[in-house]
Amino acid sequence: MINELSVLVVEDDDVASESITRSLKKVSPNINLVYAEHGKVAIEILKNEHPSRFLTTPYVVLLDLNMPVMNGFEFLEYVREDPSLQDTIVFILTTSNDDNDRTRAYDNNVAGYMVKSAVGPQFAKLAALMDAYRNAVEPNR
Repeated sequence: MINELSVLVVEDDDVASESITRSLKKVSPNINLVYAEHGKVAIEILKNEHPSRFLTTPYVVLLDLNMPVMNGFEFLEYVREDPSLQDTIVFILTTSNDDNDRTRAYDNNVAGYMVKSAVGPQFAKLAALMDAYRNAVEPNR
């Protein structure tokens, strides 16, 4: 389904990262996944400044909100203010079901907001969205 699309998983919880990996690999076994344990590392990866982790285009970001060092909102604000990163496609994947967090995320132009406790069956929908995105940015592949 999804080929040649990279996903940057920004998540500090190893168990949640493994769950995301299993769910996405179930839908698309060849998907390229890159991991960042917080927003600061994610920015290094997006700017090709990280010494060992690389992301190929096209890509999307799956972002947790509650993380140490640089949380999801700090990451979003940085990305939206940086001209080289401001068009980055970001999906929120969080434990927060708070309407204020959801509104704040959409105010930062996220493509989607999913609550982890309800995400199981939604991964197929997320994969379909990412596949549509890949087809939109690289229609001739």
